[in-house]
Amino acid sequence: MAIVAMIVGAVLVLLVLWEGFETIILPRRVTRRFRITRVFYRSSWRPWTWLIHNFVPPRRRETWLSYFGPLSLLLLLSIWAAVLILGFALIHWGGSWLFYPNGGTELISDLYLSGTTFFTLGIGDVVPKTSLGRLLVVVESGMGFAFLALVISYLPALNQSFARREVSISLLDARAGSPPTASEMLRRHSHHGGAESLRELLHEWERWAAEFLEGHLSYPVLAYFRSQHDNQSWLAALTSILDTCALIMAGVEGTCNRQAELTFAMSRHAVVDLALVFRTQPRQLTSDRLPPAKLDEICDILRRSGHKLKERAILEQNLAELRLMYEPYVNALSRHFKVGLPPWVARENGIDNWQASFWKPPAKRHKAAEEVEERHF
Repeated sequence: MAIVAMIVGAVLVLLVLWEGFETIILPRRVTRRFRITRVFYRSSWRPWTWLIHNFVPPRRRETWLSYFGPLSLLLLLSIWAAVLILGFALIHWGGSWLFYPNGGTELISDLYLSGTTFFTLGIGDVVPKTSLGRLLVVVESGMGFAFLALVISYLPALNQSFARREVSISLLDARAGSPPTASEMLRRHSHHGGAESLRELLHEWERWAAEFLEGHLSYPVLAYFRSQHDNQSWLAALTSILDTCALIMAGVEGTCNRQAELTFAMSRHAVVDLALVFRTQPRQLTSDRLPPAKLDEICDILRRSGHKLKERAILEQNLAELRLMYEPYVNALSRHFKVGLPPWVARENGIDNWQASFWKPPAKRHKAAEEVEERHF
């Protein structure tokens, strides 16, 4: 029994150390199918969203969903610490390497020593009595100190990556509306010099997509961190950029076609890899995001804004082919993260986030957008 306890304890310690290495230190995507961290997030996210859907009013759901990212991270770190303490306690208990004041060999005393050692308290009422016991105490205390140092360095890195992501999303307000839409982005860049401004914007988003991909592959928990406003999200912003690039490539002439192709490629790469990381299988939308009537509306908007378009049939065919390359992936991510996808056309009489205030709230969301959000639950 003692040997089994020591083996189980050693396995627990090694398992947590490897998980921590892959999650915090390793700067690349982990392809292994089974991971404790992945199981933890999938098994906790689904009950969380179920509880919110059934017990939280719709207008408060986004706020409660935003709590999951930070809380789950703190809970994951706590679980790691608890498993490490348990693992070392099992090794101590199996080896009987400690001196107990009451002369016993209770597991609770081993847990007590392991906890005080891991958090470097050094109380000293339970002490090791053999050389191996002393060595294990030293190793555990050093590991506890290293664990604390990693957490201290890990949290600022997450905050910085989150802040960089959100800056570009916030900048889309004045350039593409709230939420951002492809037609509005092109309409607002139809002024003199707008084509160059649009090219620069898409170039910035090409780099943003690359940074987003690298950051969220290294720290997937960031995908659960939601934006400051209910009508903003990293997925909606990325989808609107893909929509804009697809529209330009499909049939908007005289604009930044080459830059649109580059940004489209990088953005699609990001959504495909994120879908792979979170095991969200691509799935077609239950309802078309861009029915023919909406496409006609977009064409009218662009023509009135001075854009030159290809023939309607050619534009529609090209656009349908491009949409098939990314919409199944963003739809799967949307359903997983409970985030609504942006429309192609901005709502009528809507105002941007920068135009609103506490005393002048944004216009109510379009009913169709609320229905889409409801289906995600």
